[in-house]
Amino acid sequence: MEHNIAVIGAGTMGNGIAHTFAMSGYQVQFYDLDQSSLDKAMTTIAHNLERQVVKNIINESQKFEILSRNQPINDLERAVSNVLMVVEAITENETIKLELYRQLDKYSNESTILASNTSSISIEKLAAATNRPDKVIGMHFMNPVPVMKLVEVVKSITTSTLVVANVTKIAIKLGKTPVLVNDYAGFIANRVLMPMINEAIHALHEGVSDVEGIDTIMKLGMAHPMGPLQLADFIGLDVCHSILKIMEEGLGQPKYSPCPLLSNMVTAKMLGRKTGEGFYKYDGKNMEVSPIFAPRN
Repeated sequence: MEHNIAVIGAGTMGNGIAHTFAMSGYQVQFYDLDQSSLDKAMTTIAHNLERQVVKNIINESQKFEILSRNQPINDLERAVSNVLMVVEAITENETIKLELYRQLDKYSNESTILASNTSSISIEKLAAATNRPDKVIGMHFMNPVPVMKLVEVVKSITTSTLVVANVTKIAIKLGKTPVLVNDYAGFIANRVLMPMINEAIHALHEGVSDVEGIDTIMKLGMAHPMGPLQLADFIGLDVCHSILKIMEEGLGQPKYSPCPLLSNMVTAKMLGRKTGEGFYKYDGKNMEVSPIFAPRN
C-alpha cells in the first residue's frame, strides 16, 4: 500500500502526474470515468516516455517498466482502494470536485491522504466535504509535470502537520521542490501569475500594444521564456478566466476581475491551444497571431 497511489483524472495534468509517480517507483491506479480518455492518456505517457528514451533520460527497458506501473481503471471504488494517497486532477470546477471528495472519502481507506492538484480552489472547502479534513491537502503541480520542478504544498487550517510532512517527503522523492503555502485563493503561483496575464490582456484590449509586442517585451525585457498571452493560450483561456473569478470571489477584490476581452474569448470558445485558436492560431507545430489580433495595414 505504501507504494500505491491513485491519480484521478486523465487530462493533461493527470497523465503528467501519473507519469511522474510511475517514474519514481510508485504503482499508479489511474482513474477516469471515460475509457477513451484513459486510453488517450496512456498513449500520451508512452509517447512522452519514448521522448525520454531519445534524450537518454531513461532506456528502453525502463520505458516499459514505468509504463507497466500505470494501471488504467474506470471504476472509482477499485481505483482508490488500498492506496497511500489519492491525487485528484479533475476539471477546475468546485461543485464537481466537492462531489468527488465525498466519494473519495466513502471509498478510500480512512488513513488515505486526499491531495488535490487544484490551482485555486479552497482546500478547506474540499476537506469539509469529507470526514477526514486533517488528511486533505493541496499538491499543485506545474505543467508539464514530468519537467517542472515546483510543487505547491497547500495546507488548510485543518491539515495535520504529519500529512504536510509526508506529502513534502513524497514530493522530494518525485524529484520536485516542494514549497509550503497556506490556503488562500490562487495560492502563490496563480495569485502572482494570473494578474500579470490579465493585465497583459487589458493592455491588448486598450490598444497599448499588439500581441507580439506585449509578448516580446516580457520575453526580452523580463527574461520570461514565454510571453503572457502565449502562456495564457498554453494554460487555456477558460482556465485563466476561472482562476481569476475564484480569486475575485475568494479574496473579495475587484482587481482580480477578468478583462472583458478574456471573458468574450471564453464565450466565443477561443480557448487557446486546445481549441486551435486564442491570441495565436495553432496549426500543428506552427503558431501565428490570430487573424482577429493581427495588425492591420
